[in-house]
Amino acid sequence: MNGQHRPTRRTALALAGAAAAGLVYAPEAAARPRGREGRRLRVYLGAYTGGAPGRGIGVASADPDTGSLRLESVVPAEDPSFLALSATGRVLYAVNEVAEGRVSAYALAPDGTVRGLLGQSPSGGAHPCHLALHPGGRHLFTADYTSGTVGVVELRPGGAPGELVQVVRYTGSGPDPERQDGPHAHMVLPDPAGERLLTADLGTDTVRVHRFDARRGLLTDGAEVRMAPGSGPRHLAFHPCGRTVYVLGELDSTLTSCAYDPARGTLTPVATVPILPRGADPAGTTAAEVLVSADGRFVYASNRGHDLVTVLAAGASGGIRPRPVSHHPCGGRSPRHIAFGAAAPGASGALGAAQRLLYTANQDSGTVALLRRDPVSGALAPAGEPLAFDRAVCVLPARRGR
Repeated sequence: MNGQHRPTRRTALALAGAAAAGLVYAPEAAARPRGREGRRLRVYLGAYTGGAPGRGIGVASADPDTGSLRLESVVPAEDPSFLALSATGRVLYAVNEVAEGRVSAYALAPDGTVRGLLGQSPSGGAHPCHLALHPGGRHLFTADYTSGTVGVVELRPGGAPGELVQVVRYTGSGPDPERQDGPHAHMVLPDPAGERLLTADLGTDTVRVHRFDARRGLLTDGAEVRMAPGSGPRHLAFHPCGRTVYVLGELDSTLTSCAYDPARGTLTPVATVPILPRGADPAGTTAAEVLVSADGRFVYASNRGHDLVTVLAAGASGGIRPRPVSHHPCGGRSPRHIAFGAAAPGASGALGAAQRLLYTANQDSGTVALLRRDPVSGALAPAGEPLAFDRAVCVLPARRGR
C-alpha cells in the first residue's frame, strides 16, 4: 500500500460519521483501546481561523491520570474565539468573531463528541468576542467588541439560538487613541442569581451592572462604574462568596477587586494591584484572563508579553484585598485564555482532584499548555507536553466521562 494505512471497517464508519456531522476527522481517534481510555474527558478548543478551510473548534480528550491532551476532531467554524457549555453539557456554544457577528450552537452526544450544528443567530454586533449563558437556560448574552454592543439571544427548548431579543449599544471613549477610540464590549457575566448582567467595556474604562428581566429577555439600565482611566477592563470573575468581583485591566495589567451588592446592583472598587512582577516593563504587555479557585483562596490572571500566569492570594473577608504571591511561565506565547482542568468520575490521577491542572490557550505559539497546580500554595509548574493547535484562544474542559 506504499506505506499508507488501510482503513478498517471501524475507521470507515468513523469517517462517515464525522463527515455527516460536518467534522474534520482525526485518524488517531479511530481506534482507542478500551479500559482507562473510557474515562477521558472532552476539552473544546476555540481559535482564530481566518476563514481557512478545515479549521474551527478543536475537540480534544484529556488523559484522566495526567491531563495531557489529544486532538480527536475539528468542527469547521469561522473564528470561534470563545466557547461555552449549556448547564446540561449537551450543547456547545461559540461566537463567530466576524464583522457580521454570529452565535453558533452544536449538539453534543453523551460522550461529549459533536453531533452537528443546531443553529445560528446574529450576535447583535460586529466581532463578538465573548458569550455567557443565563442560569435559567433560556437566554445567552454576547459581547461584540468592534461595535461596542451587548446582545441578548433567546434559546429554544433544545438549546438552539433563536431570536435576537435585544441589542444594547454603548457610547464613549478612553484615553488610549488606538485601543479606546470607542466602546469595546469585551465580556458578559451574569451574577450568581441571574438577576443582573455585568459587562466589561474596554473602550470606555467602564463596568456596567444591568438588571435582567428573564421573563421578557430584556436588559435595563443599571450602575455604571468607572475604572481607572486607560485600564481597559477586559474580563471579570466572581469570588465564590458572590460579593467580590475581580476586574482585569487589559491595558495596564492590573486587577481591581470590587465589592458587589446583589440587592442594589452596585459595584464599588476597593483595591487595585499589578499582575506583573515587581520592576517588569509593562510596555507591549496586555492582561487577558482572570479566574478564581473553587475554594476562593487564589485568583489567577494571565499576561501576554511577559507570558506569565500570576497567582494572587485572595485572603480573608471574601477575597476583597488580593495580593500577588507568585508568577509562572504560561508554557507558550500569548496566553489569551486559561481554565482549570475538570475531574472525571472515578479519576485517580492528576484529574482525580478538582483544579489540580490549569490549561493555557497560547495564541502566538499555537499551543494549549498544561500547568500543575498546588492547591495549598496556589503555585503552578509545567506538566507535560503542550498540544499544538494553531492560534488557540480558548480552552473549555467539560466535566463528562465516557
